[in-house]
Amino acid sequence: MSDVIAFVFCFLLFLVGLFLLGLADTLPAWQGLVFFVGIVCVALSFGIPVHLLGHAD
Repeated sequence: MSDVIAFVFCFLLFLVGLFLLGLADTLPAWQGLVFFVGIVCVALSFGIPVHLLGHAD
């Protein structure tokens, strides 16, 4: 059950990251920070399952 919760969390984090990447282009200020946070969210959404959840046999 915890794998399902982790998958949903990582998928939502990925979607939020993509949203922030697209939003950064439309903002009049703070574009760089929002874009950077979007990149971090997408990277974490891939890194959490790979490094923290372990590998299935």
